Amino acid sequence: MKLGMLTAALGQMTLEQIASWAPDAGYQTLEIAAWPVGSEHIHQAAHLDVVGFGGADAARVTDLMGRHGLSISAVTYCDNNLHHDHAERARIHQHLRACIDAAATLGVHHVTTFIGRDVTRPVADNLELAEQHLPPLIRYAAERGVKLLAENCPMEGWHPDGYPGNLAYSPELWDWMAELGFGLAYDPSHLPWLGIDPIDALEHALQAGIVGHVQAKDIQIDQRARTRYGIFGKTVTRTSTTDVGWWRYRVPGRGQLDWNRIIDTLYTAGYEGDVAVEHEDPVWGGTLDKTLQGMHIAADTLRPLIVTARRVPLVDE
Repeated sequence: MKLGMLTAALGQMTLEQIASWAPDAGYQTLEIAAWPVGSEHIHQAAHLDVVGFGGADAARVTDLMGRHGLSISAVTYCDNNLHHDHAERARIHQHLRACIDAAATLGVHHVTTFIGRDVTRPVADNLELAEQHLPPLIRYAAERGVKLLAENCPMEGWHPDGYPGNLAYSPELWDWMAELGFGLAYDPSHLPWLGIDPIDALEHALQAGIVGHVQAKDIQIDQRARTRYGIFGKTVTRTSTTDVGWWRYRVPGRGQLDWNRIIDTLYTAGYEGDVAVEHEDPVWGGTLDKTLQGMHIAADTLRPLIVTARRVPLVDE
């Protein structure tokens, strides 16, 4: 198991700058953000320009990783693969295929994305929509030696009333996704506010053999504020889609998740993938300096829990 980081929060830095900085901070692998060039959301970045990505590009990136002792855990582009606008959905699928091509050229076996949802239609219709439109993407990836992983973020901000906008948020849906051919990019931070126990859910997913990648993000919950606003969060005084008022994401070590149990559960099940820090902490964010400090906090929390491979001498040596 290796400790890594998702590069999306560091859109102000180039991939070269991140690769130079990451090892000294305690990171061994990168989950590289590959949104379309020009994406401007704070947690989206284009550290790989996957459009037209070829052999020369792969050689450059591979050399960069090698010079800094890093590997690539996944190429990540999380967008709404069931978008209600057909033209937008086609654009998203086209870019996802480019991410798959880039990953295959790099020899990276995982591409992380979302299932998504057509927010104009009920869940039952969306399940049928997914079963119709997503298997071709799964086959496209498999033909190139790549596995598509769906992250379990609810993406409630995509829905006008705050209902889940990404149909990958619960263990029931993970089983359904697996039948379609998706693996799971497990992120425990999304589960507690939904009333899902993150350890029980992780054990279920590991037993099912569907965990391909793990993201490390924490959560802080204010129980008294939930009593005021309810599970769906603020209504009258909300200032943004993320301003729910009773919970917020934190870097590992500043929330309430038990990382010792999470990492131990992964080891107990024989998980040999990577654990990548995803930074969406409003306390340790807003500026590049604070974001990097948040990444340091996360590494300091998780690094002692992840065993570094070393040779153990035999007793008679």
